[in-house]
Amino acid sequence: MEKLIITIAPTGNVPTKEMNPNTPITVEEILKDIKACSEKGASIAHIHVRDLNGNPTSDKAIYQEVLKRLDEEHIDIIRQLSTGARGGENSIDWRGQMLDLNAQMASLATGSSNFVSTINANSPELIEALANKMKMNNIKPEIEAFDVAMVSNAARLCKKGVLKGPLHFNLVMNVPGSIMGTPKNLFHMVESLPEGSTWTVSGIGSSQIKMLTMAILMGGHVRTGLEDVLELKKGVSATNISLIENILNIANALGREIATVEDTKRILGLL
Repeated sequence: MEKLIITIAPTGNVPTKEMNPNTPITVEEILKDIKACSEKGASIAHIHVRDLNGNPTSDKAIYQEVLKRLDEEHIDIIRQLSTGARGGENSIDWRGQMLDLNAQMASLATGSSNFVSTINANSPELIEALANKMKMNNIKPEIEAFDVAMVSNAARLCKKGVLKGPLHFNLVMNVPGSIMGTPKNLFHMVESLPEGSTWTVSGIGSSQIKMLTMAILMGGHVRTGLEDVLELKKGVSATNISLIENILNIANALGREIATVEDTKRILGLL
């Protein structure tokens, strides 16, 4: 079985200091958590940024500042930039503005889905435009699959030549309004993947431990962080470091070695 790739998603678009006081909002706070988690064993940072008011944004200048600081502080981690739908306006230019920066990976949702009170809107035109810009800049997409149809569409785009295999997926389980985080659903998602794909699992909220433990057992990889879960247990606020430590404890108990950055580059074809 391959070594386990751990992705840290330190902030996302939703968490606030009111929801969890440990949520990193500023560039400084995001950098601090990425550095600490990389030292614990995370080899990919899934990066969202916030504006000066703490709101989610796709602002290229803020992404550029994060990447610059990662370089300056010699933080050895693979940079994965979010092109997600909640970072402001939904135009192609806005959503993809950071894709000519110095990053190895970026997120790419291959369909639309529901969040709790909003739409995760990704039109066919936008998906192809983002995928083409990633290809042009030698950035590997991580396919964010909130439902099985997004897996099917990614396979179709690969056949069409918009995406280049082998594909890498993040199976996002348990977002309210999208696929529920159950063992049966995870097995179905994994069985639906194109041959040769690599895959990570995000378990949202209460599904985190169950879904990530299953991923470790099944030979997949895992993502954790305050983007995905805010509490260690009822009433106990998580930190990004404590969430990484949870994964390390589970992986150790199950006998799964942790992938280094170099291991991760080999596994995902980033070398």
